[in-house]
Amino acid sequence: MNTYKDIIIIGGGAAGFFAAINIAEQHPEKSVAILERGKEGLQKVKISGGGRCNVTHAEFIPSDLVSNYPRGEKELLGPFHTFMTGDTIAWFEERGVELKIEDDGRMFPVSNSSQTIIDCFLHQAKKHNVEVLYNHSVKSIYARENDFLLDTSQGVFECDKLIIATGSNPKIWKLLEDLGHTIVQPVPSLFTFDIKDERIMDIPGVVAKDVEVKVLETDLISEGPLLITHVGMSAPAILKLSAFGAIELAKLNYDFKIEVNFIRQDYEWCLSVLKDSKQEYAKKLVVNTTHFELPKRLWKQLVLASNINETERWADINKSQLEALTLQLTAAQFHVTGKSTFKEEFVTAGGVDLKEINFKTFESKRVPNLYLAGEVINVDAVTGGFNFQNAWTGAYIVSQSIAKS
Repeated sequence: MNTYKDIIIIGGGAAGFFAAINIAEQHPEKSVAILERGKEGLQKVKISGGGRCNVTHAEFIPSDLVSNYPRGEKELLGPFHTFMTGDTIAWFEERGVELKIEDDGRMFPVSNSSQTIIDCFLHQAKKHNVEVLYNHSVKSIYARENDFLLDTSQGVFECDKLIIATGSNPKIWKLLEDLGHTIVQPVPSLFTFDIKDERIMDIPGVVAKDVEVKVLETDLISEGPLLITHVGMSAPAILKLSAFGAIELAKLNYDFKIEVNFIRQDYEWCLSVLKDSKQEYAKKLVVNTTHFELPKRLWKQLVLASNINETERWADINKSQLEALTLQLTAAQFHVTGKSTFKEEFVTAGGVDLKEINFKTFESKRVPNLYLAGEVINVDAVTGGFNFQNAWTGAYIVSQSIAKS
């Protein structure tokens, strides 16, 4: 005996729950179910933002918001005019969850706990009679003339409308391929750089507030804060490169060189400042005279890398040492030998080809009554709450589309 539901959502994550709740609110007469393969859902919500859940980002102009999406920038402009940051804030506040903006623009629940978001979703799902079925792994999807047949680990389901919100799930991508969709090969999109280099080996935790980073022999360039970690480099300057360069860096097998301008000034300007310092601080030790608001420990390592020892004063250093220090400050090269996942937030570039989705409705152009939301499609973003905003927007527009159909 098959189980019938009007609407089934595959995937109990951010996009899946958001779609289900909004559909059930607008269609109380319809049966709505989420099929989740795990024993619990909302796992990415749980770990996001170090367990605080980075719900969205305080960016309120659609054309600015889309610039944070290496894949999906053009396609999301229209959807963000329908539902974006302000709508997300209002949606949660109307359901008792207040959000706050941090200095860097990221937005979190005032409670500082992702459990607040999870509890909100579970409460709303229950309130609107969304059936959440855990341990239901979907094995096959048959698109029939007017409905869908789903074979799962817990039996067969039928539904009129099907929403897929499974994130980066290779098994579901394979099923979508069988339905006629093109899958863009997934590659990691948000990662830190592994670098073994004496200059940074002993200073993990140091942050250079405003740097410029280039990947040599490519057009990739970014700017922002840079964090030195125990395995290499991280923070926005690096993470932006990893997102926008996801495909290119994969082709390089994560083995390439970067050039870091720690002060975002050119060579000639920097050299002239250091020449002035040679006069002004003649009797002082170079390692102790930090410049350009750099962290002391980083300044010291760059000085030592310029063949200037710890006992040398400004008066003692020669022209070639000054030039070497200028190079370390404005064009320090580092060899990247691999990548590491950024915290637990594993994001991929790849998924259902964007040309095969109608972004006015998020309905498949290949299969009528099939909708796709979240990271199952080839959209990804830089860190800061943007991936969740894509999930909320897509899921909300799916709910609106189903309400009108």
